[in-house]
Amino acid sequence: MSGIVEKVSDKLTNMALTGNTGSDAEKPTGPIVHVHEGAGSDETGDGSVEKPYATALGAMTAKGSPDVSILIRKTPEEDWTAIGTSALKKAKKTYEINERKTKKAGENQEKLAKEAAELKEREARRLEESKKVMLKEDESLPAATKSKIRGCGVLHEKRVRVFGWVHRLRQQKENTFIVLRDGTGFLQCFIGGKLAQTYDALTLSLESTVEIVGTMKPVPDGKTAPDGHELVADYWRVVHAAPSGDDAFSNKVSETSEGPVLADNRHLVLRGEKAAAVLRIRSEMLSAFRKTFDKHNVLEVTPPCLVQTQVEGGATLFKLDYYGQDAFLTQSSQLYLETCLPSLGDVFCVQESFRAENSHTRRHLSEFTHLEAELAFITFDDLMTHIEAVICETVDTLLANPRTAALLHTLNPTFKPPARPFKRLDYKDAIKWLVEHKVQLQDEETNELRDHRIGDDIAEAAERRMVDEMGVPVFMHGFPKEIKSFYMKKIPSDEAFTESVDLLMPNVGEIVGGSMRISDMQELLDALKREGIDAAPYYWYDLCEVLLLELPALTLIFTGSQISGSTALVNMEAMVLV
Repeated sequence: MSGIVEKVSDKLTNMALTGNTGSDAEKPTGPIVHVHEGAGSDETGDGSVEKPYATALGAMTAKGSPDVSILIRKTPEEDWTAIGTSALKKAKKTYEINERKTKKAGENQEKLAKEAAELKEREARRLEESKKVMLKEDESLPAATKSKIRGCGVLHEKRVRVFGWVHRLRQQKENTFIVLRDGTGFLQCFIGGKLAQTYDALTLSLESTVEIVGTMKPVPDGKTAPDGHELVADYWRVVHAAPSGDDAFSNKVSETSEGPVLADNRHLVLRGEKAAAVLRIRSEMLSAFRKTFDKHNVLEVTPPCLVQTQVEGGATLFKLDYYGQDAFLTQSSQLYLETCLPSLGDVFCVQESFRAENSHTRRHLSEFTHLEAELAFITFDDLMTHIEAVICETVDTLLANPRTAALLHTLNPTFKPPARPFKRLDYKDAIKWLVEHKVQLQDEETNELRDHRIGDDIAEAAERRMVDEMGVPVFMHGFPKEIKSFYMKKIPSDEAFTESVDLLMPNVGEIVGGSMRISDMQELLDALKREGIDAAPYYWYDLCEVLLLELPALTLIFTGSQISGSTALVNMEAMVLV
Protein backbone atom coordinates (compact mmCIF):
# COMPACT_ATOMS: atom_id res chain seq x y z
CA MET A 1 0.00 0.00 0.00
CA SER A 2 2.83 2.44 0.93
CA GLY A 3 4.56 1.78 -2.41
CA ILE A 4 1.41 2.79 -4.32
CA VAL A 5 1.13 5.97 -2.27
CA GLU A 6 4.77 6.90 -3.03
CA LYS A 7 4.28 6.32 -6.77
CA VAL A 8 1.19 8.49 -6.76
CA SER A 9 3.06 11.18 -4.83
CA ASP A 10 5.97 11.07 -7.32
CA LYS A 11 3.53 11.34 -10.23
CA LEU A 12 1.92 14.39 -8.68
CA THR A 13 5.33 15.97 -8.14
CA ASN A 14 6.29 15.40 -11.78
CA MET A 15 3.03 16.96 -12.86
CA ALA A 16 3.78 19.98 -10.72
CA LEU A 17 7.27 20.37 -12.23
CA THR A 18 5.95 20.12 -15.78
CA GLY A 19 2.96 22.36 -15.26
CA ASN A 20 0.31 19.59 -15.60
CA THR A 21 -1.65 20.55 -12.47
CA GLY A 22 -4.21 23.24 -12.10
CA SER A 23 -3.07 24.68 -8.79
CA ASP A 24 -0.14 27.14 -8.87
CA ALA A 25 0.16 26.87 -5.06
CA GLU A 26 1.18 23.24 -5.42
CA LYS A 27 4.04 23.99 -7.80
CA PRO A 28 7.61 24.08 -6.31
CA THR A 29 8.93 27.61 -6.05
CA GLY A 30 12.67 26.84 -6.02
CA PRO A 31 14.93 26.69 -9.06
CA ILE A 32 15.07 23.55 -11.13
CA VAL A 33 18.35 21.63 -10.81
CA HIS A 34 19.44 18.38 -12.38
CA VAL A 35 21.02 15.47 -10.52
CA HIS A 36 22.73 12.64 -12.44
CA GLU A 37 23.71 9.98 -9.95
CA GLY A 38 26.04 8.27 -12.38
CA ALA A 39 27.81 11.10 -14.21
CA GLY A 40 27.20 14.24 -12.12
CA SER A 41 29.61 16.01 -9.77
CA ASP A 42 28.91 17.89 -6.55
CA GLU A 43 32.27 19.66 -6.89
CA THR A 44 32.11 20.88 -10.51
CA GLY A 45 28.39 20.68 -11.36
CA ASP A 46 26.08 23.72 -11.65
CA GLY A 47 22.69 21.95 -11.84
CA SER A 48 22.25 22.32 -15.59
CA VAL A 49 21.50 19.43 -17.94
CA GLU A 50 25.08 19.61 -19.21
CA LYS A 51 26.68 19.81 -15.73
CA PRO A 52 24.36 18.08 -13.25
CA TYR A 53 25.08 17.46 -9.58
CA ALA A 54 25.76 13.94 -8.31
CA THR A 55 23.45 14.02 -5.27
CA ALA A 56 20.37 15.87 -4.08
CA LEU A 57 22.24 16.95 -0.94
CA GLY A 58 25.02 18.34 -3.11
CA ALA A 59 22.47 20.34 -5.11
CA MET A 60 20.90 21.81 -1.96
CA THR A 61 24.30 22.61 -0.47
CA ALA A 62 25.44 24.32 -3.67
CA LYS A 63 22.27 26.42 -3.90
CA GLY A 64 22.33 27.19 -0.18
CA SER A 65 18.72 26.11 0.34
CA PRO A 66 16.61 22.94 0.41
CA ASP A 67 13.93 24.76 -1.57
CA VAL A 68 14.93 23.49 -4.98
CA SER A 69 13.08 21.52 -7.65
CA ILE A 70 15.18 18.47 -8.36
CA LEU A 71 15.02 16.45 -11.57
CA ILE A 72 16.97 13.23 -11.38
CA ARG A 73 18.12 10.34 -13.51
CA LYS A 74 20.55 7.48 -13.05
CA THR A 75 21.56 6.68 -16.66
CA PRO A 76 21.82 8.77 -19.83
CA GLU A 77 19.02 6.70 -21.37
CA GLU A 78 16.48 7.68 -18.71
CA ASP A 79 14.28 10.76 -18.81
CA TRP A 80 14.61 13.45 -16.21
CA THR A 81 12.03 12.80 -13.47
CA ALA A 82 11.25 14.49 -10.19
CA ILE A 83 13.06 13.14 -7.15
CA GLY A 84 11.06 10.78 -4.99
CA THR A 85 9.39 12.13 -1.86
CA SER A 86 11.32 9.92 0.57
CA ALA A 87 14.64 10.71 -1.10
CA LEU A 88 13.78 14.41 -1.02
CA LYS A 89 12.88 14.29 2.68
CA LYS A 90 16.09 12.41 3.47
CA ALA A 91 18.21 14.97 1.59
CA LYS A 92 16.42 17.89 3.29
CA LYS A 93 16.88 16.35 6.74
CA THR A 94 20.61 15.80 6.14
CA TYR A 95 20.95 19.34 4.80
CA GLU A 96 19.26 20.80 7.89
CA ILE A 97 21.50 18.75 10.22
CA ASN A 98 24.60 19.98 8.38
CA GLU A 99 23.33 23.56 8.54
CA ARG A 100 22.84 23.32 12.30
CA LYS A 101 26.34 21.90 12.70
CA THR A 102 27.82 24.66 10.54
CA LYS A 103 25.94 27.31 12.53
CA LYS A 104 27.09 25.85 15.83
CA ALA A 105 30.67 25.58 14.60
CA GLY A 106 30.54 29.21 13.54
CA GLU A 107 29.19 30.23 16.93
CA ASN A 108 31.94 28.23 18.67
CA GLN A 109 34.54 29.81 16.42
CA GLU A 110 33.26 33.26 17.29
CA LYS A 111 33.31 32.34 20.97
CA LEU A 112 36.87 31.05 20.76
CA ALA A 113 37.98 34.12 18.84
CA LYS A 114 36.36 36.36 21.45
CA GLU A 115 38.02 34.44 24.29
CA ALA A 116 41.39 34.58 22.52
CA ALA A 117 41.03 38.32 22.03
CA GLU A 118 40.12 38.77 25.70
CA LEU A 119 43.07 36.61 26.78
CA LYS A 120 45.41 38.57 24.55
CA GLU A 121 44.10 41.80 26.03
CA ARG A 122 44.57 40.49 29.59
CA GLU A 123 48.10 39.32 28.77
CA ALA A 124 48.91 42.69 27.26
CA ARG A 125 47.66 44.44 30.42
CA ARG A 126 49.59 41.98 32.56
CA LEU A 127 52.77 42.59 30.60
CA GLU A 128 52.29 46.33 30.85
CA GLU A 129 51.76 46.07 34.62
CA SER A 130 54.84 43.81 34.94
CA LYS A 131 57.06 46.58 33.63
CA LYS A 132 56.35 48.44 36.87
CA VAL A 133 57.75 45.58 38.99
CA MET A 134 61.41 46.26 39.76
CA LEU A 135 63.73 43.87 41.59
CA LYS A 136 66.64 44.78 43.80
CA GLU A 137 68.89 42.37 45.65
CA ASP A 138 68.33 42.48 49.41
CA GLU A 139 71.65 43.62 50.88
CA SER A 140 70.53 42.68 54.39
CA LEU A 141 70.69 38.98 53.52
CA PRO A 142 73.94 36.99 53.99
CA ALA A 143 76.45 37.43 51.18
CA ALA A 144 75.90 34.85 48.43
CA THR A 145 78.66 32.41 47.49
CA LYS A 146 79.31 32.40 43.75
CA SER A 147 79.36 28.79 42.60
CA LYS A 148 79.22 26.55 39.59
CA ILE A 149 76.25 24.20 39.60
CA ARG A 150 78.45 21.20 40.29
CA GLY A 151 79.58 22.80 43.56
CA CYS A 152 76.08 23.62 44.82
CA GLY A 153 75.51 20.19 46.29
CA VAL A 154 77.63 20.99 49.38
CA LEU A 155 75.97 24.37 49.96
CA HIS A 156 72.59 23.29 51.35
CA GLU A 157 70.81 25.98 53.37
CA LYS A 158 73.39 28.49 52.17
CA ARG A 159 72.84 31.47 49.91
CA VAL A 160 74.48 31.00 46.51
CA ARG A 161 74.82 32.90 43.25
CA VAL A 162 74.80 30.97 39.98
CA PHE A 163 74.91 31.90 36.31
CA GLY A 164 73.76 29.79 33.39
CA TRP A 165 71.44 29.15 30.48
CA VAL A 166 67.72 28.39 30.75
CA HIS A 167 67.64 24.72 29.77
CA ARG A 168 64.00 24.05 30.66
CA LEU A 169 61.22 26.45 31.57
CA ARG A 170 57.84 25.88 33.24
CA GLN A 171 55.75 28.97 33.88
CA GLN A 172 52.68 28.94 36.12
CA LYS A 173 50.31 31.73 37.12
CA GLU A 174 52.21 32.67 40.27
CA ASN A 175 55.51 30.73 39.98
CA THR A 176 58.24 29.90 37.48
CA PHE A 177 60.46 26.83 37.50
CA ILE A 178 63.78 26.99 35.65
CA VAL A 179 66.23 24.16 35.04
CA LEU A 180 69.54 25.99 34.74
CA ARG A 181 72.55 24.69 32.80
CA ASP A 182 76.10 25.98 33.13
CA GLY A 183 78.15 23.17 31.61
CA THR A 184 78.96 21.55 34.95
CA GLY A 185 75.46 20.28 35.64
CA PHE A 186 71.76 21.10 35.91
CA LEU A 187 70.01 22.95 38.73
CA GLN A 188 66.29 23.45 39.32
CA CYS A 189 65.49 27.02 40.40
CA PHE A 190 62.20 28.14 41.96
CA ILE A 191 61.11 31.72 41.29
CA GLY A 192 57.93 32.75 43.10
CA GLY A 193 55.88 35.72 44.25
CA LYS A 194 57.00 39.12 43.07
CA LEU A 195 60.07 37.59 41.39
CA ALA A 196 57.79 35.76 38.94
CA GLN A 197 55.75 38.86 38.05
CA THR A 198 58.45 40.94 36.37
CA TYR A 199 58.46 41.63 32.64
CA ASP A 200 61.60 39.49 32.27
CA ALA A 201 59.92 36.60 34.07
CA LEU A 202 56.81 36.72 31.88
CA THR A 203 58.79 36.95 28.63
CA LEU A 204 61.64 34.58 29.56
CA SER A 205 62.66 32.19 26.76
CA LEU A 206 64.74 29.03 26.53
CA GLU A 207 68.52 29.52 26.28
CA SER A 208 68.43 32.98 27.85
CA THR A 209 71.38 33.60 30.18
CA VAL A 210 70.43 34.48 33.74
CA GLU A 211 71.88 35.18 37.18
CA ILE A 212 69.96 33.64 40.08
CA VAL A 213 70.60 34.21 43.79
CA GLY A 214 68.91 32.19 46.51
CA THR A 215 69.12 29.43 49.09
CA MET A 216 69.96 25.83 48.27
CA LYS A 217 67.34 23.43 49.63
CA PRO A 218 66.46 19.77 49.22
CA VAL A 219 63.38 19.22 47.07
CA PRO A 220 60.12 18.57 48.98
CA ASP A 221 59.08 14.96 49.54
CA GLY A 222 57.46 13.44 46.50
CA LYS A 223 59.10 15.93 44.14
CA THR A 224 62.10 15.39 41.88
CA ALA A 225 64.89 17.61 40.58
CA PRO A 226 68.45 17.11 39.27
CA ASP A 227 70.66 15.85 42.14
CA GLY A 228 67.70 16.11 44.55
CA HIS A 229 67.96 19.82 45.41
CA GLU A 230 66.79 23.19 44.13
CA LEU A 231 67.63 26.85 44.44
CA VAL A 232 64.85 28.95 46.00
CA ALA A 233 65.49 32.39 44.54
CA ASP A 234 65.35 35.69 46.39
CA TYR A 235 66.75 37.68 43.46
CA TRP A 236 67.40 37.09 39.78
CA ARG A 237 68.01 38.94 36.55
CA VAL A 238 68.33 38.28 32.84
CA VAL A 239 71.91 38.68 31.65
CA HIS A 240 70.88 38.33 28.01
CA ALA A 241 67.52 37.31 26.56
CA ALA A 242 67.47 34.62 23.88
CA PRO A 243 65.27 35.11 20.78
CA SER A 244 61.61 34.15 21.03
CA GLY A 245 58.81 33.62 18.52
CA ASP A 246 59.85 32.19 15.16
CA ASP A 247 63.53 32.49 16.10
CA ALA A 248 63.13 30.68 19.43
CA PHE A 249 65.47 27.79 20.19
CA SER A 250 62.64 25.25 20.11
CA ASN A 251 61.64 26.42 16.61
CA LYS A 252 65.19 25.92 15.31
CA VAL A 253 65.88 22.37 16.51
CA SER A 254 63.75 19.68 18.10
CA GLU A 255 63.68 15.93 18.62
CA THR A 256 61.99 15.50 15.24
CA SER A 257 64.48 17.65 13.29
CA GLU A 258 66.23 15.79 10.47
CA GLY A 259 69.85 15.70 9.28
CA PRO A 260 70.13 18.89 7.17
CA VAL A 261 68.39 20.99 9.85
CA LEU A 262 70.62 19.58 12.57
CA ALA A 263 73.76 20.12 10.49
CA ASP A 264 72.87 23.75 9.78
CA ASN A 265 72.17 24.36 13.48
CA ARG A 266 75.03 22.35 14.97
CA HIS A 267 75.84 25.19 17.35
CA LEU A 268 72.38 24.75 18.87
CA VAL A 269 72.36 20.95 18.76
CA LEU A 270 75.43 20.94 21.01
CA ARG A 271 73.27 22.47 23.76
CA GLY A 272 71.18 19.31 23.92
CA GLU A 273 71.78 16.77 26.66
CA LYS A 274 72.69 13.93 24.29
CA ALA A 275 75.18 15.94 22.23
CA ALA A 276 76.73 17.35 25.39
CA ALA A 277 77.04 13.86 26.85
CA VAL A 278 78.78 12.64 23.69
CA LEU A 279 81.31 15.49 23.89
CA ARG A 280 81.94 14.77 27.57
CA ILE A 281 82.51 11.10 26.76
CA ARG A 282 84.90 12.20 24.02
CA SER A 283 86.91 14.31 26.45
CA GLU A 284 87.05 11.56 29.06
CA MET A 285 87.90 8.99 26.41
CA LEU A 286 90.88 10.93 25.10
CA SER A 287 92.05 11.42 28.68
CA ALA A 288 91.67 7.67 29.29
CA PHE A 289 93.68 6.86 26.15
CA ARG A 290 96.46 9.16 27.33
CA LYS A 291 96.51 7.45 30.74
CA THR A 292 96.68 4.05 29.06
CA PHE A 293 99.55 5.05 26.78
CA ASP A 294 101.38 6.62 29.71
CA LYS A 295 100.97 3.36 31.60
CA HIS A 296 102.63 1.57 28.67
CA ASN A 297 105.43 4.20 28.46
CA VAL A 298 104.24 5.56 25.11
CA LEU A 299 105.08 9.27 24.78
CA GLU A 300 102.75 11.82 23.17
CA VAL A 301 104.20 14.02 20.41
CA THR A 302 102.65 16.62 18.09
CA PRO A 303 103.45 16.16 14.37
CA PRO A 304 102.59 18.86 11.80
CA CYS A 305 99.30 19.12 9.90
CA LEU A 306 100.90 20.76 6.82
CA VAL A 307 102.97 18.14 4.97
CA GLN A 308 104.50 17.42 1.57
CA THR A 309 103.96 13.66 1.62
CA GLN A 310 101.00 11.36 1.17
CA VAL A 311 100.16 8.25 3.15
CA GLU A 312 96.78 6.90 2.07
CA GLY A 313 96.70 7.86 -1.62
CA GLY A 314 97.06 11.06 -3.61
CA ALA A 315 93.40 11.23 -4.68
CA THR A 316 92.31 11.96 -1.12
CA LEU A 317 94.73 14.82 -0.43
CA PHE A 318 93.68 18.42 0.24
CA LYS A 319 96.23 20.38 -1.77
CA LEU A 320 97.32 23.98 -1.11
CA ASP A 321 100.03 26.42 -2.12
CA TYR A 322 102.75 26.73 0.50
CA TYR A 323 104.80 29.79 -0.53
CA GLY A 324 105.16 28.52 -4.08
CA GLN A 325 105.46 24.81 -3.20
CA ASP A 326 102.83 22.09 -3.15
CA ALA A 327 101.71 21.12 0.33
CA PHE A 328 98.87 19.04 1.73
CA LEU A 329 96.74 18.69 4.82
CA THR A 330 97.96 15.50 6.46
CA GLN A 331 96.16 12.22 5.92
CA SER A 332 98.08 10.58 8.76
CA SER A 333 100.98 11.41 11.09
CA GLN A 334 102.41 7.90 11.15
CA LEU A 335 105.50 8.63 9.01
CA TYR A 336 106.46 11.55 11.26
CA LEU A 337 105.90 9.44 14.35
CA GLU A 338 108.32 6.89 12.99
CA THR A 339 111.09 9.48 12.89
CA CYS A 340 110.66 9.95 16.65
CA LEU A 341 111.25 6.31 17.52
CA PRO A 342 115.10 6.42 17.69
CA SER A 343 115.14 9.33 20.14
CA LEU A 344 111.89 8.97 22.12
CA GLY A 345 111.00 5.31 21.87
CA ASP A 346 107.35 4.37 21.51
CA VAL A 347 105.22 7.41 20.62
CA PHE A 348 101.64 8.41 19.86
CA CYS A 349 99.73 11.52 18.82
CA VAL A 350 96.19 12.88 18.88
CA GLN A 351 96.02 14.96 15.73
CA GLU A 352 93.54 16.15 13.12
CA SER A 353 93.73 14.29 9.80
CA PHE A 354 92.06 15.21 6.52
CA ARG A 355 90.71 13.14 3.62
CA ALA A 356 89.37 14.69 0.40
CA GLU A 357 86.60 12.11 -0.05
CA ASN A 358 83.27 13.69 -0.95
CA SER A 359 81.22 10.82 0.44
CA HIS A 360 78.41 11.08 2.98
CA THR A 361 78.85 7.83 4.89
CA ARG A 362 79.81 6.97 8.45
CA ARG A 363 83.26 5.93 7.19
CA HIS A 364 84.13 9.05 5.19
CA LEU A 365 85.08 12.33 6.85
CA SER A 366 86.82 15.41 5.55
CA GLU A 367 88.35 16.06 8.97
CA PHE A 368 88.59 13.84 12.00
CA THR A 369 90.51 13.34 15.23
CA HIS A 370 93.18 10.73 14.58
CA LEU A 371 94.86 8.79 17.37
CA GLU A 372 97.99 7.07 16.07
CA ALA A 373 100.95 5.28 17.63
CA GLU A 374 104.30 3.87 16.51
CA LEU A 375 105.97 1.14 18.56
CA ALA A 376 109.41 -0.40 18.09
CA PHE A 377 110.87 -3.88 18.54
CA ILE A 378 107.66 -5.87 18.44
CA THR A 379 106.20 -8.69 16.38
CA PHE A 380 102.89 -8.77 14.54
CA ASP A 381 101.46 -10.89 17.35
CA ASP A 382 102.69 -8.26 19.85
CA LEU A 383 100.83 -5.65 17.80
CA MET A 384 97.43 -7.28 18.23
CA THR A 385 98.09 -7.98 21.90
CA HIS A 386 98.98 -4.32 22.43
CA ILE A 387 95.87 -3.03 20.63
CA GLU A 388 93.68 -5.30 22.74
CA ALA A 389 95.30 -4.03 25.93
CA VAL A 390 94.92 -0.37 24.94
CA ILE A 391 91.23 -0.75 24.08
CA CYS A 392 90.25 -2.76 27.17
CA GLU A 393 92.28 -0.70 29.64
CA THR A 394 90.85 2.52 28.22
CA VAL A 395 87.29 1.20 28.63
CA ASP A 396 88.10 0.12 32.19
CA THR A 397 89.36 3.64 32.96
CA LEU A 398 86.16 5.17 31.59
CA LEU A 399 83.94 2.88 33.66
CA ALA A 400 85.99 3.49 36.81
CA ASN A 401 84.85 7.12 36.77
CA PRO A 402 81.29 7.21 38.22
CA ARG A 403 80.25 10.36 36.30
CA THR A 404 81.58 8.99 33.02
CA ALA A 405 80.05 5.58 33.64
CA ALA A 406 76.68 7.22 34.34
CA LEU A 407 76.88 9.22 31.09
CA LEU A 408 77.91 6.12 29.22
CA HIS A 409 74.97 4.08 30.43
CA THR A 410 72.60 6.99 29.79
CA LEU A 411 73.64 6.95 26.14
CA ASN A 412 73.78 3.17 25.96
CA PRO A 413 72.03 1.41 28.85
CA THR A 414 73.04 -2.05 27.61
CA PHE A 415 76.75 -1.31 27.17
CA LYS A 416 79.18 -3.97 28.37
CA PRO A 417 82.98 -3.79 28.13
CA PRO A 418 84.49 -6.04 25.44
CA ALA A 419 85.40 -9.52 26.64
CA ARG A 420 89.00 -10.70 26.27
CA PRO A 421 90.69 -12.34 24.48
CA PHE A 422 89.62 -10.93 21.11
CA LYS A 423 88.97 -13.39 18.29
CA ARG A 424 91.70 -13.48 15.59
CA LEU A 425 90.43 -14.18 12.08
CA ASP A 426 92.64 -14.51 9.01
CA TYR A 427 91.42 -12.62 5.92
CA LYS A 428 91.23 -15.92 3.97
CA ASP A 429 89.02 -17.45 6.67
CA ALA A 430 86.82 -14.33 6.56
CA ILE A 431 86.31 -14.83 2.80
CA LYS A 432 85.45 -18.46 3.47
CA TRP A 433 82.89 -17.44 6.13
CA LEU A 434 81.23 -14.97 3.74
CA VAL A 435 80.94 -17.61 1.02
CA GLU A 436 79.53 -20.21 3.42
CA HIS A 437 76.96 -17.76 4.75
CA LYS A 438 76.02 -16.59 1.23
CA VAL A 439 77.04 -12.96 1.82
CA GLN A 440 77.66 -11.71 -1.72
CA LEU A 441 79.02 -8.54 -3.32
CA GLN A 442 78.31 -6.68 -6.55
CA ASP A 443 80.87 -7.32 -9.26
CA GLU A 444 82.42 -4.05 -10.47
CA GLU A 445 82.51 -5.21 -14.12
CA THR A 446 79.20 -7.07 -14.52
CA ASN A 447 77.23 -5.36 -11.70
CA GLU A 448 75.92 -8.81 -10.82
CA LEU A 449 76.02 -10.39 -7.38
CA ARG A 450 78.71 -13.00 -6.84
CA ASP A 451 80.51 -14.81 -4.03
CA HIS A 452 83.50 -13.19 -2.37
CA ARG A 453 86.91 -14.42 -3.44
CA ILE A 454 90.50 -13.91 -2.37
CA GLY A 455 91.65 -10.42 -3.33
CA ASP A 456 88.30 -8.70 -2.73
CA ASP A 457 88.18 -5.66 -0.48
CA ILE A 458 85.41 -6.73 1.92
CA ALA A 459 82.73 -4.05 2.03
CA GLU A 460 81.63 -2.53 5.32
CA ALA A 461 78.13 -4.05 5.20
CA ALA A 462 79.48 -7.57 4.72
CA GLU A 463 82.17 -7.01 7.32
CA ARG A 464 79.65 -5.78 9.89
CA ARG A 465 77.21 -8.61 9.24
CA MET A 466 79.95 -11.15 9.83
CA VAL A 467 81.14 -9.56 13.07
CA ASP A 468 77.59 -8.93 14.32
CA GLU A 469 76.75 -12.61 13.87
CA MET A 470 79.97 -13.63 15.63
CA GLY A 471 79.06 -11.26 18.46
CA VAL A 472 82.63 -10.74 19.71
CA PRO A 473 85.51 -8.33 18.96
CA VAL A 474 87.43 -9.62 15.94
CA PHE A 475 91.00 -8.99 14.75
CA MET A 476 90.76 -9.55 10.98
CA HIS A 477 94.33 -9.77 9.68
CA GLY A 478 96.50 -10.74 6.73
CA PHE A 479 94.96 -8.58 3.98
CA PRO A 480 96.17 -8.80 0.34
CA LYS A 481 98.96 -6.33 -0.48
CA GLU A 482 96.96 -4.89 -3.40
CA ILE A 483 94.29 -3.42 -1.15
CA LYS A 484 96.62 -2.06 1.54
CA SER A 485 99.02 0.89 1.76
CA PHE A 486 102.46 0.76 0.16
CA TYR A 487 104.41 0.78 3.44
CA MET A 488 102.84 -2.35 4.96
CA LYS A 489 105.13 -5.32 5.49
CA LYS A 490 104.45 -8.58 3.64
CA ILE A 491 103.99 -11.84 5.51
CA PRO A 492 107.38 -13.60 5.15
CA SER A 493 105.80 -16.98 4.42
CA ASP A 494 103.12 -15.63 2.07
CA GLU A 495 104.20 -12.37 0.40
CA ALA A 496 100.90 -11.87 -1.44
CA PHE A 497 99.48 -10.81 1.92
CA THR A 498 100.49 -8.24 4.54
CA GLU A 499 101.01 -8.12 8.27
CA SER A 500 98.02 -5.81 8.63
CA VAL A 501 95.02 -5.91 10.92
CA ASP A 502 91.63 -4.27 11.52
CA LEU A 503 89.88 -4.51 14.86
CA LEU A 504 86.13 -4.95 14.32
CA MET A 505 83.48 -4.52 17.00
CA PRO A 506 79.93 -5.94 16.89
CA ASN A 507 77.29 -3.31 16.03
CA VAL A 508 80.06 -0.81 15.22
CA GLY A 509 82.53 -2.10 12.64
CA GLU A 510 86.18 -1.12 12.32
CA ILE A 511 87.65 0.88 15.22
CA VAL A 512 91.39 0.22 14.77
CA GLY A 513 93.65 -0.31 11.79
CA GLY A 514 97.31 -1.27 12.09
CA SER A 515 100.23 -2.95 10.37
CA MET A 516 103.89 -3.78 10.54
CA ARG A 517 106.25 -1.53 8.53
CA ILE A 518 108.41 -2.35 5.52
CA SER A 519 111.93 -2.00 6.90
CA ASP A 520 113.90 -2.92 3.76
CA MET A 521 115.10 0.19 1.88
CA GLN A 522 114.85 -1.23 -1.64
CA GLU A 523 111.49 -2.86 -1.00
CA LEU A 524 110.16 0.50 0.20
CA LEU A 525 111.46 2.31 -2.90
CA ASP A 526 109.92 -0.36 -5.12
CA ALA A 527 106.59 0.09 -3.32
CA LEU A 528 106.69 3.86 -3.90
CA LYS A 529 107.43 3.29 -7.57
CA ARG A 530 104.64 0.74 -7.90
CA GLU A 531 102.16 3.25 -6.46
CA GLY A 532 103.43 6.01 -8.76
CA ILE A 533 104.62 8.11 -5.81
CA ASP A 534 107.63 10.42 -6.23
CA ALA A 535 110.25 9.28 -3.72
CA ALA A 536 111.94 12.71 -3.51
CA PRO A 537 109.67 14.22 -0.81
CA TYR A 538 110.25 11.08 1.27
CA TYR A 539 114.03 11.50 1.47
CA TRP A 540 113.84 12.01 5.23
CA TYR A 541 111.64 8.94 5.70
CA ASP A 542 113.87 6.73 3.53
CA LEU A 543 116.91 7.92 5.47
CA CYS A 544 115.06 7.20 8.70
CA GLU A 545 114.41 3.66 7.52
CA VAL A 546 118.13 3.14 6.83
CA LEU A 547 119.07 4.51 10.25
CA LEU A 548 116.51 2.28 11.93
CA LEU A 549 118.57 -0.69 10.79
CA GLU A 550 115.74 -2.99 9.85
CA LEU A 551 113.81 -1.91 12.97
CA PRO A 552 110.45 -3.74 13.17
CA ALA A 553 107.71 -1.17 13.76
CA LEU A 554 103.95 -0.79 13.57
CA THR A 555 101.32 1.83 13.34
CA LEU A 556 98.27 1.82 15.53
CA ILE A 557 95.63 4.00 13.88
CA PHE A 558 92.34 4.86 15.55
CA THR A 559 90.01 5.65 12.70
CA GLY A 560 87.16 8.17 12.81
CA SER A 561 83.40 7.77 13.28
CA GLN A 562 81.01 10.54 12.08
CA ILE A 563 79.46 12.60 14.89
CA SER A 564 78.83 15.88 13.07
CA GLY A 565 79.41 17.53 9.70
CA SER A 566 83.16 18.18 9.77
CA THR A 567 84.51 16.60 12.97
CA ALA A 568 84.83 13.10 14.37
CA LEU A 569 85.65 11.10 17.42
CA VAL A 570 87.89 8.09 17.40
CA ASN A 571 85.76 5.08 16.73
CA MET A 572 86.32 3.83 20.23
CA GLU A 573 83.47 6.14 21.12
CA ALA A 574 81.17 4.44 18.67
CA MET A 575 82.00 1.11 20.31
CA VAL A 576 81.09 2.56 23.67
CA LEU A 577 77.85 4.22 22.57
CA VAL A 578 76.29 1.72 20.20
